This record gives sequence, C-alpha cells and structure tokens, in this order.
Amino acid sequence: MARIVVVTGDLLFGSKIQQALITAGYAVDLSASIDPAADLLVVDLPELGDLSGLAEVPCPVLGYYSHVDPGPRDSALALGVAKAVPRSRLIRDLTDLASDLLDPQGS
Repeated sequence: MARIVVVTGDLLFGSKIQQALITAGYAVDLSASIDPAADLLVVDLPELGDLSGLAEVPCPVLGYYSHVDPGPRDSALALGVAKAVPRSRLIRDLTDLASDLLDPQGS
C-alpha cells in the first residue's frame, strides 16, 4: 500500500485531505515537514515557505496553493515538483491526482 504524507500546518484542511485519501485506500500521515521516505508528498506550498527542500525529494510531490497567489506554483514547478494545483482542484480531483502520481503497482 502506498504511503502518502500530507505536509501542512493547517490541521483542519490536512485532515480533510487525509480522510479522502484513507477512504480511497491509502495509508496517510500528516506532518509539518517533508518526509523523504513517503511514496507521495502532498504539500501546502505557501505553508512550507522555503521550497528548496522539494528539489531533493525522491518521491513525487503534489503541491497545492491558493488560486489568488500562483507564485508558489511557479517556484515549485521550477524545482521539479510533479504537479501543483489550486486548493479547489486538489479537493475536487484528489484521488485522481494521487493515483496519477503513484506507481501503478501501488508501491
């Protein structure tokens, strides 16, 4: 089973993401920092602040940001983040986005 780590300081929104992914059959942890041992990181880009650590993460990263401030998206994509989407799309398409980024074997 793939292990997903949600990196956010917003526990309410993070719990919403966590529950949706658990319902979809993933093992999910909430964290305030990057966990390179994860199979997928779901990262609150503005909350993380310094995005430079994402450049060296060995797993795919799904970043999200506020649609009114796309600056973190541009920075994250420049660092090699696999996908960066607005929060509204993250909630709407979360399980599809996660499954697209994970190994088809389920890691």
